[in-house]
Amino acid sequence: MYRPTARILTVLELLQSHGHMTGAELARRLEVHIRTVRSYVETLQDLGIPVEAERGRYGAYRLRPGYKLPPLIFTEDESFALTLSLLMTREHGLEQASPAFEGALAKIMRVLPPTTRAQIQAVEQAVIFEDRSFRVAPPVLSVAVLSSALRAGQAVRLHYRSAQGLITERVFNPYGVVYHEGAWYTIGYCHLRQGRRLFRLDRVQHIEVTSETFERPENFQALEAVQHALASVPRVWQIEVWLGTTLERIQNQTRLSKAQFIEVPDGVLIRGDVGDLEWAAHFLAGSAFP
Repeated sequence: MYRPTARILTVLELLQSHGHMTGAELARRLEVHIRTVRSYVETLQDLGIPVEAERGRYGAYRLRPGYKLPPLIFTEDESFALTLSLLMTREHGLEQASPAFEGALAKIMRVLPPTTRAQIQAVEQAVIFEDRSFRVAPPVLSVAVLSSALRAGQAVRLHYRSAQGLITERVFNPYGVVYHEGAWYTIGYCHLRQGRRLFRLDRVQHIEVTSETFERPENFQALEAVQHALASVPRVWQIEVWLGTTLERIQNQTRLSKAQFIEVPDGVLIRGDVGDLEWAAHFLAGSAFP
């Protein structure tokens, strides 16, 4: 959706980060006509933000030297997404930079609204990152709702799309949230099937917390439960894929416990069984290898 306000703020961000930019550069970045850029600049000036136009052949726009923007303001959703990204980066194992990440986390946590702070604390306690080579963006809403529900011992209501495209409504007691081998999962008790079930979060169409409560099994090991559930799923498709890379690179960047890697003269063959061709296609498309 076209939002002029967002474009105007983008002009401000670009000028703040680049110091000065020509109208043509701004127009190219925003994909608008240069006359529209002039209109955006005039709007900023009307708001009291000192955007100055440098005259001459190589004239450009700039913020008046010494001008400082007020502190950034994030929505609760943006704050949650930012903090979750920092948590994931910390889990990625960047040990040398960990003090910086911890400092950033601490500063953000101090100013978060109570509800968002509680969600982040729930994620820290509930989510297990089995795979540190993150390739799939987290479904933020599902992670937030499930983590909070798990911490509070409350069931959730979700609409779930199966691999065949069938959507069902279920009441579900979440026992754990796990990132494993390129996908996000939750495992727990499904009231519809009256038994333990594993759900992929990218297939959750809608989710909300209910007033119904439950008790999580004592000493429940979420990662082991997810791995066991995946191992019991019939692997009906055999795949063999050539990738134009080295064995060392593919092993460092890919963790597929069910796959076999075979070095060939011009690349690497991946062989294995999968139960979901759609996931395999997404994985291969995002591998960055020919």
